[in-house]
Amino acid sequence: MNLQKLAVVGLLAFIPLSQVHAQAQAGREIPAKVIPVPDTVSPEIKKQIAAPFTATWNVIPTTAEGWREQVAAGAQAAEKAIPALLDKLQVKVEPTVIDGVKAFIVTPAIVSAQNKNRLLVHVHGGCFVSSPGLSGTVEAIYMAGLEHVKVISVDYRMPPDHPYPAALDDAMTVWRATTKIHDPKKMAIFGSSAGGNLTLAMVLRAKRDNLPLPAAIAPGTPMSDLTGAGDTFQTNAMLDNVLVAYGVSCDKRAALYTNGHDLKDPMLSPVYGDLSGFPPTILTSGTRDLLLSNTVRVHRKLRNAGVPSSLQVFEGQSHAQYYRDINAPETKEAFGEIGQFFNQYLAQ
Repeated sequence: MNLQKLAVVGLLAFIPLSQVHAQAQAGREIPAKVIPVPDTVSPEIKKQIAAPFTATWNVIPTTAEGWREQVAAGAQAAEKAIPALLDKLQVKVEPTVIDGVKAFIVTPAIVSAQNKNRLLVHVHGGCFVSSPGLSGTVEAIYMAGLEHVKVISVDYRMPPDHPYPAALDDAMTVWRATTKIHDPKKMAIFGSSAGGNLTLAMVLRAKRDNLPLPAAIAPGTPMSDLTGAGDTFQTNAMLDNVLVAYGVSCDKRAALYTNGHDLKDPMLSPVYGDLSGFPPTILTSGTRDLLLSNTVRVHRKLRNAGVPSSLQVFEGQSHAQYYRDINAPETKEAFGEIGQFFNQYLAQ
């Protein structure tokens, strides 16, 4: 037997190398199996991991009015939990308008001494279509309450009525306005999912337009590549119980935002942009996150560009589950890491 023409599969089976090469080129077939909830996470995160798929993960409205109704229902459900969250974290949320753009000022009862003169700008997630109004402030509330820092959360315009570049334009309007009255060296931008995309796109736009850059950014599990490229779109499909799979609800919402534009435009898929000169960046994801590859690829590109960049990946978590339960120790760890990172790079 010519062993140079054979490869070992498992411990006992042998198949010709030509077949191995063909399989590698076509992709790897994985047998169906049940993935258990890991014992290596907190009880709170175990509940998140064991939860069923998001109710509307593959419910795709066929009309603009249908999208509005779905978004409104989700927002109403999210807003019901906000009063208790505000009370627990001792945070106040006040609506405002900044140069014509709706926003919220999110202020903790106690601002820490190191954050006294700092300001964070938040852009919410929701696949560019969901989480309007107060429902989009949840992540900002977590940040303000856990890290004792003042936050402005941008309530940007969204599809189906306002596709790209409305959201990015609104976020940039708020950024321009705030940097006129606050020192950008004492400011950071953060947001998750679509908010992570917009965080990255804001820096690209600021670079292009010669605007001040933030001292640091924190794009969480960013939708950095809307083309569907990235290994975990395959490996974590049907394992992520939030986004579930590529091409379903979240990507249909993103398509409303992109509205026929080139998906490789860096303002839509920032991973294709020039990330040189970016501010120090901390990224967050989970091992079951459909967008883990989107996150990892941004981190690697930043590192290759010489940008100080940190990547925190949490065991077992699907998309953005680090801000789904205020009682989870992993939640405090995630925001604590971001707070420490900001403290390292923001002036006081």
